[in-house]
Amino acid sequence: MSDWRLVVVGAVLLALAYPPFHLLVPSFLCLIPAVLLLVDGAADPRPARRHLAQGFWFGLAANGLVLYWMIVALWHFTPLSALGYLATILVLALWTAALFALTGWIHRMTKLPLWVVFPVGWTAVEWGIGHQGDIRFPWLGLGTSLTGFPVMVQIADVVGARGVTLLLAAANTALALAWLGRSNRRSAARLVACVVAGVALAAGYGVVRMRSLPLRQLGTVAAIQPAHDAEQRWNASQLDSIAADLIGLSQRALVETRPDLVVWPEAAVPHVLTWHPDWVAAIAEQARGHRTPIVVGAIDVRSNPDRSYEYWNAAFVFDTAGRHDAQPVYHKNYLVPIVERVPFVNPRWFARLRWFGGKGRGERGPVYQAPMGRFGVLICYESAFEDLSRRYRRLGAEFLVNITNDAWFGNTSAPYQHAAHLVMRAIETRSGIARAANTGISELVDPLGREHRRTRLGDRTLVAGDVLTADVTTLYTRLGDWVGTLCLIGWLGLILTSLRLRARTLSPR
Repeated sequence: MSDWRLVVVGAVLLALAYPPFHLLVPSFLCLIPAVLLLVDGAADPRPARRHLAQGFWFGLAANGLVLYWMIVALWHFTPLSALGYLATILVLALWTAALFALTGWIHRMTKLPLWVVFPVGWTAVEWGIGHQGDIRFPWLGLGTSLTGFPVMVQIADVVGARGVTLLLAAANTALALAWLGRSNRRSAARLVACVVAGVALAAGYGVVRMRSLPLRQLGTVAAIQPAHDAEQRWNASQLDSIAADLIGLSQRALVETRPDLVVWPEAAVPHVLTWHPDWVAAIAEQARGHRTPIVVGAIDVRSNPDRSYEYWNAAFVFDTAGRHDAQPVYHKNYLVPIVERVPFVNPRWFARLRWFGGKGRGERGPVYQAPMGRFGVLICYESAFEDLSRRYRRLGAEFLVNITNDAWFGNTSAPYQHAAHLVMRAIETRSGIARAANTGISELVDPLGREHRRTRLGDRTLVAGDVLTADVTTLYTRLGDWVGTLCLIGWLGLILTSLRLRARTLSPR
């Protein structure tokens, strides 16, 4: 099969593995084309050059297809922001090109089998993408493709999302090598048997955990989904009507479901909350009158002595007494590149351009105390960063609250991809999660990664249900992303070993 066909097949299989398709089998097949490309490229007279090209086009096609929604969403704001889509898939393609080239080179120099080199490299690159400074983007690691089948990823409480990635990459590589070596039936059968045994062990662990993990009910959370249109939200003449609608939905939730906590979506109030005392008073009266805390997504602003100001994407927590200043306001820590904060440069240079962000980066969030239990807040795509939920859990949080505004995604695959991260966060930390999204998907996720009361996109509704927790401290909570760290160290060690072997071959005898 030609390189181009393998690139296309790999990209399509990856897209089918991720939401909204979320098919099981493609997760175990999607990297087989990548391994076949590496093997074919090794026979080229100039293998490094061939591998670079193969990796670049594989990464560009796969990420371009999976992340197509970026062009749709960003174009909704301004055509200039569409450059963010191109920049994203180009950066990811460069990562994949480096992975292919280094995998081929290490394989040639060390003679280690591809089923060792490639999975470690793939996982190390996934770690790198999630730690690349202002443009870190840990969206949809390979392990996340299995979140539609929670029984298969219960092992994440030990190995984390990147541990699942490593195991999936190893399974894909083993199956590819079995296909290539199918003439030796015994060797091919051993590779396939290893994959089957690994899947059976992971599924068996999942069944045991899902049957044996004791869960404890904390209380009822009501998440409101106002379904406000993106353009409507930024129309100055609509602000008061939007606030009134939010307060009305919140009142309905309080009366109909009698929750222990009410959650509004990210930036539900599309303005600086404290600049509207009447809104603050109405929310405070609701919280005080029903003795129920309310989490409100809004903008927070602080003026500086030089008359400049900083502003944050924030979450205000109104307590049972109606006070929002009794506990610190949470300022979002991980910002969406370009849209929320222009990376690497002074964002004020772009102040005149709409949707080129200059939001402030907040500090790591506090754990809030509510009558139903302690919780931490994740705003928007902070759900993709595994360290935040783990930190909250280590600080004593019993459950998590995720607020988001996915209206700008439109009717694309992005809202489904976005919500998938919470399944992994719940399993890693064994925490329950309540999610409030402006246009959906709002839902509850239990500590076993099972989704409940999931709403449809675009519905104006509310979701209320019991939040569960587990009184366990997982190995992942204690150690963090130890698999990803070990893969990074191992990958760097393989590179150094290959450099030494190359130096020996070049040195005169």
